[in-house]
Amino acid sequence: MGSTGPISGLISARQAGLVACQRCGQVHLQDAKTCKRCDGALRSRDTESLQKVWAWLIAGIIAYIPANTYPMLLTNTLVEHTESTIIGGAIELFDHGSYGVAAIVFIASVLIPIGKFIAIIYLALSVQNRSQSDPHTRHMAYEVVEFIGRWSMIDVFVVAILSALVQLDTIATINPGIAAVSFALSVIFTMLSAQSFDSRLIWDADRDPA
Repeated sequence: MGSTGPISGLISARQAGLVACQRCGQVHLQDAKTCKRCDGALRSRDTESLQKVWAWLIAGIIAYIPANTYPMLLTNTLVEHTESTIIGGAIELFDHGSYGVAAIVFIASVLIPIGKFIAIIYLALSVQNRSQSDPHTRHMAYEVVEFIGRWSMIDVFVVAILSALVQLDTIATINPGIAAVSFALSVIFTMLSAQSFDSRLIWDADRDPA
């Protein structure tokens, strides 16, 4: 009770001499090189996982900086030209009484991306340092990162829809700013970082402590 070590009496697939295909889940003996179901390459662990995770994550963080400093939305009317950043747009929505929409924009564009950065850094460092913390908690964190990844493009979708709908010639036009491209790239890089993480590495430190 309360121990973070390996559960008594249970062994991993690797310890049992088995390896599962990461494409279709078919289980093979560890010396197999190719999946007999889908012809995918088999390997017990992705030895280059952490390098790819850090590379994509750093790229995502770099792309996230201009996504917050440059305008996300460019609005032109007969009387004015306005540029809105992500934070500025959320504040304007809040000031106009659209509290729910402002909250969605803020959560989807600020809290979720930063939360994903922190979670991926935590997972990568825990594997790199062979952490003995609860592997179930870390797996849950990984599953959460994977789940919320599909909702990370809400802000970009909103900009795309507005740009397509609000084109009233000389009266009013809405166009995406450079931040929309940067934000989309940041989301894509972060998703690639999460997908590059080999979650099986979490269990190695628990079963084979350094």
